[in-house]
Parts: sequence; structure tokens; C-alpha cells
Amino acid sequence: MQAMLDVDEHHWWYRGRRAIIRAELERLTLPDTAIAQVLDAGCGSGRTLEEIADYGAVSGIELNPEAAAIAGGRDPRFDVRVGRLEELPWDDDTFDLITCLDVIEHTPDDRATLASLRRVCKPGGWMIVTVPAYQALWSRHDIANHHFRRYSRLLLRGAGLTAGWELTRITSFNSLLLPPAAVVRMAQRRRGLEPNGDYRPDLDIGPQWLNGVLEQPLRAEARWIRRGGTLPAGLSLLAVFRNPPGT
Repeated sequence: MQAMLDVDEHHWWYRGRRAIIRAELERLTLPDTAIAQVLDAGCGSGRTLEEIADYGAVSGIELNPEAAAIAGGRDPRFDVRVGRLEELPWDDDTFDLITCLDVIEHTPDDRATLASLRRVCKPGGWMIVTVPAYQALWSRHDIANHHFRRYSRLLLRGAGLTAGWELTRITSFNSLLLPPAAVVRMAQRRRGLEPNGDYRPDLDIGPQWLNGVLEQPLRAEARWIRRGGTLPAGLSLLAVFRNPPGT
């Protein structure tokens, strides 16, 4: 459990992604925090719950009971449930804001997942989704992380629209590492896709100095996104969806 907490708190990828998400959240028009309801769908060990607590009363759902227990233990005010995103245990039109970060690629039917999330989102409410980009980069990393797919902008947009969401914004991120990651993952494909016993899915924190260096490009991207900018390419995609008002 401690290893899970250490990764969520200190790994450059999670820290950088939190900066990206915070930048996008600051651009949204949300209800007053005294009345807003927010959900982190696929909350893992709950680090994102602490971030979105600034925007309202916090709920989370996680399939892994051990991770859900850690998430719920972070703050007694957090309402954390164990369950599947396709079978959310909340009433229709409950949440003003939903985050779903690197989760839907783990679900067999992403359209069903997104439709379930829309059911519990209030009309006019928002959802921020992040996913891994470029099916051409499919590698042992994806198999080890139990992914079903990687995404293009068209695929992510289509999944959201099919589920009834309205796409308001989409951008790539983690751009600087795209070229070296593409080289590594293409090399893995040539050697075969099945992970061997020595493979680890890129979660070593590594030396503190290197962890800090790798985080900085994501923080620079966050500053650009906060100003309304978008990025044309990157290892990940971020989409902002809205549940159409009046639905």
C-alpha cells in the first residue's frame, strides 16, 4: 500500500498530470463549492480526490477494494464506493463535475462507461477525461496495464458523442516525451508484445533529480493550457465534455 501512495504522491507523471488537470479545472465555470458535487471515477488511491475537494463535496469510485480503502481513508468527508463505472451507485443528475483520468481505456466498452457517467452528471455539468494516445504506440506497457485501446482525437470524440456528451475542448499533453517513447515502444513491438517477468510498467520514481526534471515539461504545458492553449501531439489526450443543458 505504501508503494501505491508513494507513486501517486511523488511520481513525475502523476504530479505533472495533476498540474494539467488543475489548469483545466480553473478554466471551467462551476457552481459554488458549498453546493457542488464532484466525482472522481476510477479514483485509485484517492490522490485526485484531494485536488478536486477544492471544487465541492467529493465522491469517488474504484474497482480495487484495497485502493478504495486507501482513498476513503484520506478524509472522512470523502464518499468512496467500490464498484464498476458501468454500474454507478448514484442517482441520475447527481454531479456537477466528473474527472475520469486514464480509466476508460481499461473498460471493455468505453461508450457504455461514458453513458453511465453521463447519467449521473447534471445537465450542464462537466467531465474531464484523459486517455493514452495513438494506437500505433500499442506496446507491452499497454498490455501490462490492462488497456483495451489507445485513442485518437476522432475515437475519443466519437465515444463521447455516442454516449450523449458534448465535446467542448480537446488537447494533447506530455508532448516532449512523445518522440523517445515512440522509439522505445516501437522497439518493444519488434521484440514481441508479451511482457516478460522482468517488465515493469514505468512506475519507478527513480532519482529525485530526474523525477523533478521529467515533471517540468508537464508543468510548462499546464501553464499553456491554463491560458487556453492546446497542444497538437503528445503521449496523452485530455478532453473536456459537457452534458448538454436541458437533457
